[in-house]
Amino acid sequence: MVLCFLIHTVCPINTLSAGESRILYSRVFGPETADGRDYTPEQRQLMQKEKLHVVTRQVRSAVALSREASGNPCVEAVLGEEAVALGEADRGVFSLGKAELFPDQIVVLWLGVQSLAFTLVCRPHENLLLAEGTLRNIARHCLEELRLLGPGSEVLLKSDRVDAMLQRLLPHGQLLFLNHRFALSLDKEISSYMSK
Repeated sequence: MVLCFLIHTVCPINTLSAGESRILYSRVFGPETADGRDYTPEQRQLMQKEKLHVVTRQVRSAVALSREASGNPCVEAVLGEEAVALGEADRGVFSLGKAELFPDQIVVLWLGVQSLAFTLVCRPHENLLLAEGTLRNIARHCLEELRLLGPGSEVLLKSDRVDAMLQRLLPHGQLLFLNHRFALSLDKEISSYMSK
């Protein structure tokens, strides 16, 4: 099961310092895991927020290391070149866990497309190839349908559209095995919804 999906920044933005990352969109799936302690709702929310920030910091570091090793700096794309940007995207996987914030092990898959990162947080037994394909599909729809790489693009204002997309591509956090015909029908359904 996928535990969480995130869209966040990985390159410095003029309002953030060089070491910060901003979470633009997050969706947590499934019930919260109880570790035997009683927490107030505010404490749970604060812990969840801190977990997401730990993940984004790790992904930001991984993207920076990947780009430094390959010699590819963060470059802004021209509107209409989303497919090229997705094809040149950095990607990776790492695991976190057995610490205070993450009592269980988790696997984090990320896709760094220019200044944005798309991240899936999964349980360790998930099919990682299927998760990577799903992450690429979600990122493709976000980039093409919502124009997230365009100037002035506000993910925060388009969160309802991202929710609708996730409801179809990742229902309740479950990865879907899709055949070609079903994938095409899902693409048409998502495109028609996004054009409204």
